[in-house]
Order: sequence, then C-alpha cells, then structure tokens
Amino acid sequence: MYIVDGRIITMAGSKYENGVLRIVDGKIAAVGDAREVPVKPVEGEPVLCVKGAWVMPGIIEAHCHMGITEEKKGMEGDDCNETVNPVTPYLRAIDAVNTMDAAFDDAVRAGITAAMIGPGSSNVVGGQFALLKTRGRRIDDLIVKAPAAMKVAFGENPKVNYSGQGKSPSTRMATAAMLRRELFEAKNYLEKKEKAKSEDQDFEEDFTRECWIPVLRGEIPLKAHVHRVDDIFTAIRIAQEFGLSMTLDHCSEGHLIAKELAEAGYPAIVGPDLASRSKIEVQNMAFKTAGVLNKAGILTAITTDHPVSLIQSLPICAGLAVKAGLPMEEGLMAITINPALICGVADRMGSLEVGKDGDVAIFDGNPMEVFTETLYTIIDGEIVYAREDD
Repeated sequence: MYIVDGRIITMAGSKYENGVLRIVDGKIAAVGDAREVPVKPVEGEPVLCVKGAWVMPGIIEAHCHMGITEEKKGMEGDDCNETVNPVTPYLRAIDAVNTMDAAFDDAVRAGITAAMIGPGSSNVVGGQFALLKTRGRRIDDLIVKAPAAMKVAFGENPKVNYSGQGKSPSTRMATAAMLRRELFEAKNYLEKKEKAKSEDQDFEEDFTRECWIPVLRGEIPLKAHVHRVDDIFTAIRIAQEFGLSMTLDHCSEGHLIAKELAEAGYPAIVGPDLASRSKIEVQNMAFKTAGVLNKAGILTAITTDHPVSLIQSLPICAGLAVKAGLPMEEGLMAITINPALICGVADRMGSLEVGKDGDVAIFDGNPMEVFTETLYTIIDGEIVYAREDD
C-alpha cells in the first residue's frame, strides 16, 4: 500500500508536507518526501491519495479498561477487579477482555490503533496488563505484548473496597506493607529458583510467584495507580527499595512535585482529566499536569482511563492539555511515541519509521481539535476504518 499526497508527521523528528508512506506485508517499508520516495506500485497494490490530510502513527492509549469493563452491561460485563482478594498478581487481562465491546470500534474510529488494557485499582495488586491492537475478534491475535505491566494501586480504592469487607487494607500503611511483603516473598522465590537452576537441582514452580519474575528482572514495570502526592512518593519508595521500573499512572498531583518526580526518573501517564473530581484524592486533578511534567523533563503520556472517560476522547484530552500549557508537538507525542516508549513497544509502534508496524491514522486536520475527523485508520497495513464508508 502507498499513502501519497499527505502531510506526514512521523513523530520521529521528520515531517513531509508532500509525503509518501509505503507499507509492505504489514510493515512500513518507506517514508519520505514525494521527491525521495518514488511511487511504483506492484500489480494490485493500492495507492491511497489523501490530499493533504494529516498522516500520523496510530494513536496509543497507555492505560485503560476497554473490554474488561464493558459499556452498558453492568456486573455481567465487568471483570475489572477481583474484589475478594487484595493481592492477585497472577490474573491476566487477556483472559477477561471482550474484543466485541463497542469501545473497540470507537477506538478505531478515533484513530487509536493500540491500547494498554488491564485490571482496575481496587486491589493492592490487580494483575497483568497487556498491550493490544484495537481491531480483531480473537484477543490472541491482537496481543503485542503480554504481560506488559503489573498493576498495583495506592490510595483510596483498595482502602474503600477492603475496609468495607472488614479486612486489610483499611489504611495506606497496610497497602504499602502488603505490597512489600508480596515483593519480598517473590524476590526470595526467584533467588531460590535461580540457585536451584545453578546447582542443577529440582525446583517446584509456584504459579502465584512466577508472574513476578518479569517484574523483578526489569522486563516489565509496575503500573502504579497513584493520584495524591503521598501515594506517589510511597510508590517511588517501594520501587526503589526493590530496584523496579515503574510507571506513575494518573499522577493527578504530579504538577505539585514535578522537580522531585524528575529526579526520581519514572514516566507518568496523566489522566483522566476529562472526568469529574469524584474522589477526595483527585481534588487537584487538572489538564495542566501534563504540561508541567513535560516541562520538568518527565516522559509523559495522556490517558482516558476508559470507561472513566471515553476512549474516543483521547485526542481531545491531549488537545485540552495543550490548551493548558503542553506544547503542541508534545501533545501529539503524548498519544503516540511517548506511550509506545512507556509501554515498552516503541520498537513496533508510536512513530512512522521503516520496519515498524503499519499502524497509521489519517485525519483531515489536527486530531487534537474537536471538529477534526478521522479519514482512515490502518492497522498492520490494512484499512480497518474509512470515513467514506460511514
């Protein structure tokens, strides 16, 4: 497939006002100015002329619950939180995401080609997130990375859920202690397993501990639900104690401690700022947070936290962050290359570069503006949405 006559924004440092993008076998084969990339289609190869439209990498949602909390289906369609056990690291989002949820179609129509999906924040440890493409029926075919992160939560949500059941955690102290204990036991398990292997001894694997190994080895991060300043610092303290990588998800009061967060070095996934301030811990939530963190040098992405705010509002959320101080280019980066970097999939997506997946979003203008329409969404080189077909 050739995409021609477009305003190509690669998100890799290059822009082409009269650009050409070629996708072969689902991968980007060429990208550049029309003078540099000759259009020589082989027999049957489509040529898509977009007449000056914005051609961008597919948008990426860095944190949501699409398909695991289905719209309009109540308890029957809600598999987001296993609210009878506060520590469930062995749960896998891929076993609960319903790809037939209408939100997947909404995402595709908005130019969103990939999403990080996983458990909610009712548990101290919720389970494993997965990075998925947004079009297809069998989830196994949509997986880009699984597991992609381990969900942990601080603050109000675990407290509210379990204090109501008369068990821990009912305080922030208990939440932190339970996570420390779980990590301590998982670390001991890994050390025993590695020692047994080095000494060529038998070792009985434990299903509830094996899931921690990618985290302890630094292959995937903790995905920490944090809103309030004190919860953010508790998450950082624990990650540093165990030498773990981590993302600060929501980070609603991050703008109050931007200097300290920059020194700590963890990336932030900010939002859902479009939602109401419905809890005590989000009273300082504001669209300015992303801009303040970006200015401090923190790698920042923007999230809808769907269904807290709707998945299709992601580009508009980025636009509102730009209105509140985030630079325009950084707004586009916050929904493309930055989430790809934060989610550990920048080798495959997030920018239009040769060798990456052929995931492309084409708009009739800036996607962060409310009247802009998605013209085409392309995943793995296949047109999965065309405005003209609506």
